Amino acid sequence: MNSFGRIFRINIFGESHGEYTGVTIDGCPPGISLTEEDFKFDLARRKSGAKGTTLRKEDDKPVIISGLYNGFTSGSPVTILFKNKNTRPSDYNFRKHPRPGHADFAADRKYNSFNDDRGGGHFSGRLTTGLVAAGVTAKKIIPEIKITAILTEAGGSENIDKAVENALKSGNSIGGIIECRVANVPVGLGEPFFDSVESLISHAIFSIPGIRGIEFGSGFNSAKEKGSEHNDMIINKKGKTKTNHAGGINGGITNGNDIIFRIAVKPTSSISLPQETYNFESGKIEDLRIIGRHDACFALRVPVIAEAVTACVIADMVLISK
Repeated sequence: MNSFGRIFRINIFGESHGEYTGVTIDGCPPGISLTEEDFKFDLARRKSGAKGTTLRKEDDKPVIISGLYNGFTSGSPVTILFKNKNTRPSDYNFRKHPRPGHADFAADRKYNSFNDDRGGGHFSGRLTTGLVAAGVTAKKIIPEIKITAILTEAGGSENIDKAVENALKSGNSIGGIIECRVANVPVGLGEPFFDSVESLISHAIFSIPGIRGIEFGSGFNSAKEKGSEHNDMIINKKGKTKTNHAGGINGGITNGNDIIFRIAVKPTSSISLPQETYNFESGKIEDLRIIGRHDACFALRVPVIAEAVTACVIADMVLISK
């Protein structure tokens, strides 16, 4: 489904080359100051323009059409629209010759060819504008909690600029690793078993197109450690620990230390190099050349999206705990 959350519930909508994309936020508390200017900084971080990002440029101007009165949230659903202007749907005709790595084939079969397949349609990273907008709103609910995500490596290298440059020169694409840290987290958020903090954050993170993995704290390295190495010693009455191998979570519940997790972003599926793939019209494996605009490294734009969906999860858990 296209909705997520219990109290702070978001619903994203739209298609890559449709008229609008956007988000509706239900359960947003009344009385929160919210203006279109509030969205400017985070939306700018998500936008293209940096080397290695798509040449498609949109205004990303949020239009709040409901849930706001006299500059404050009213308690009714908040709906935010983004107008798609820089569209080139003629670049996308892959229904008969689907792109490797994309949802073209799977979506065509699931929706009996009725889906909008232009630029990935509803599966496009373009819809993450709505996620970022929801995150900006969520951050207003939890101003004391600080969420920061950074790209730590791209293409297997910590020299991100060089890795991106090499990808552009070769006509290929690369992925990346992003680390997210949530500070000033209160103790006791999370509802085991199925609504553990890890479960909810993971669920939200995987709503971002192109995510292939997530780990909390020491993650997969913990499989190599002994209990005496992995256990976090509590050093004061507030629950502060000497180390943070657990990533700020015990038993699915926040323990007061920073939540720390890392996510793996796959290489962008659309590349300039020719790719061999099955053509359903001819019944043969043939070369496919993609001429549309795409990111050489979409991971460059993911940190702010990761922050946004994490903020939505934490805000929802805070509202549940009240």
